[in-house]
Amino acid sequence: MRKIQIMTDSASDISAADEQQYSIKVIPFPVTLGDQTYTSRVDFNNEQFYDLMAQNDEIPKTAQITPFQFTEIYLKEAQAGVTDLVMVLINSKGSSTYDNSVQAIELFYEEYPEYREVLHIHSFDGMGYNALYGAPVVHAAQMCKEGASLEEILEYLTEILPRRQIYFGMYDLKYAAKSGRIPTAAAFVGTALNMKPIMKIADRAITTAAKCRGERKMADKVIQLSMDDMESGSPYELIYGANTDNLEELRRLMTEKIGYEPVSAYQIGAAIAANAGPKVVGIAFTKKKDGNGAE
Repeated sequence: MRKIQIMTDSASDISAADEQQYSIKVIPFPVTLGDQTYTSRVDFNNEQFYDLMAQNDEIPKTAQITPFQFTEIYLKEAQAGVTDLVMVLINSKGSSTYDNSVQAIELFYEEYPEYREVLHIHSFDGMGYNALYGAPVVHAAQMCKEGASLEEILEYLTEILPRRQIYFGMYDLKYAAKSGRIPTAAAFVGTALNMKPIMKIADRAITTAAKCRGERKMADKVIQLSMDDMESGSPYELIYGANTDNLEELRRLMTEKIGYEPVSAYQIGAAIAANAGPKVVGIAFTKKKDGNGAE
């Protein structure tokens, strides 16, 4: 009998409630801030991490999960009786974590050949961050809990991940500038003119989709862009950080525009906050197909 385990990393920002309810295992990223190294979701929650950021002028740095760590993870799951380990991991263009997970598969079987026909490892490139792959992880775990077959879960992830997309606006550009996400000069000009960038995450890339003047217009622009691209009638998720008031405003505006509530809200954790700052507003969704049914 198959025993399926759904696993992700902490950059998916799934909630502790979903993690527990659907028995999802989350690999935490190490985070260095100043001269201290922490473990995300273990040494701090999101609010505590925002406080640490406010107390430190340096930009936090996250590290990849190594092949050695994945080998240890595989061994632990095999010893626990798991027959199929389904992992969805952080964007391969932003971290070597996914590539390391794939590299570690053969390393694991070479070191522990007795598990080659026992544990089957299925690793997916999450192709983005936060709810872009966090929401599919939760849905896959729901499917698993409801008795879906391994083939149905793998088919779902294969189909949905390339169609996931995010638009989000940043309130503070200094983190993006220092982390290299946008040029420092552009951040300086943007701050001086009160111009706020709207970023798009899709197909493993982060690009600037639009700019707007002032914070009040940012939510409207994020909503407009999202509605233009999302599959009609499909579920969506909201993204926020330390700014819970902006979350409720985004929820109200999006519900009014589209006619139904978001499925959930994803608060950014260390991996996203380190690059975008602790205050963001965004929407994650499944993008529409063209008239021919292609992506």
